[in-house]
Amino acid sequence: MPESANRFARRFAMIATAGALLHGAPAWAATSRAWVAYFGTDSAACGSLAAPCRSLQQALTNVAAGGDVSLLTPIDSNSVLLIGKAVNITNDGAGEAGFSGQVSIDVEAGAGDVISLRGLVMDGQGFAGQAGLVIRSASAVHVQNCVIRNSEFQPSGFGIFLAPSGNTRLFVSDTIIYNNGSGAGTGGILIRPGNAGSANVLLDRVHLENNVLGLWVNGLEGSGNGAHVVVRDTVVSGNAADGILATSAPGKAPAFIVVERTSAADNGGTGIKADGPQATILLNDNTITRNGTGISAVNGGQLISYGNNRNNNNVGPEGAPTGLLSLM
Repeated sequence: MPESANRFARRFAMIATAGALLHGAPAWAATSRAWVAYFGTDSAACGSLAAPCRSLQQALTNVAAGGDVSLLTPIDSNSVLLIGKAVNITNDGAGEAGFSGQVSIDVEAGAGDVISLRGLVMDGQGFAGQAGLVIRSASAVHVQNCVIRNSEFQPSGFGIFLAPSGNTRLFVSDTIIYNNGSGAGTGGILIRPGNAGSANVLLDRVHLENNVLGLWVNGLEGSGNGAHVVVRDTVVSGNAADGILATSAPGKAPAFIVVERTSAADNGGTGIKADGPQATILLNDNTITRNGTGISAVNGGQLISYGNNRNNNNVGPEGAPTGLLSLM
């Protein structure tokens, strides 16, 4: 073990011993929290400060449902992290917590499970990366202060792929998602409920930059309540195709987006586009500029403006909303 690792190990062993003396119980008995460090060792008993786990996967196995997995040091993983229960995974300044591979994190949890991911880096490392974060099932997933990049596998390269068959909520804040996708139908975020599934999503202070598509809300695979998405205080810029896209079709699930105080700029396709009769986008106080086309509604799609958006200086047509709403 390197000398630096020895120093870390001795330091945290002293902290753990002091905590055990204060509370009258050994640190390993606290199954509600598991610690991870690069000098740790994976075992069925790891996770205390004195004996942290080496991998997040082992810590996740050891911690109780609804518990906390926290980082003591930087880590680097090249295998998918499988999450099948409620858990909070937190990196609050220990250094980069990196995941790489075909899929970085795969969530397939129960209907009542809530997952929190904070301070993580999901890197597809180019053409092998299918997705940074895949969400198949959970009650809610919270993503905060993360970096999701370089998932460029064709045809499934996405930073975040939310495809619930049940009802799932997704909250993403203070996160940058960039350089994802490598061909048509790939990109930053894909929200695509299947069958009778539904998705309720809030994107707050998110940067979707230099992807193929920026955000795609797709109702074509579902027959239920579909996807309802709020995009707020967000930047959607430099994407090769459309910045924000909602698609659906007759008899399919709705794709509904509210976009407010957001910039859609310098996207190669349309800045904001609604395609299909079940695709509806509301626009409130946004800036849409330097895109191939400003805004567009096709095949019965609806773009409803509050009348306070700035849509100008696009490369091609500015476009026009299909309807107006009054400010209250």
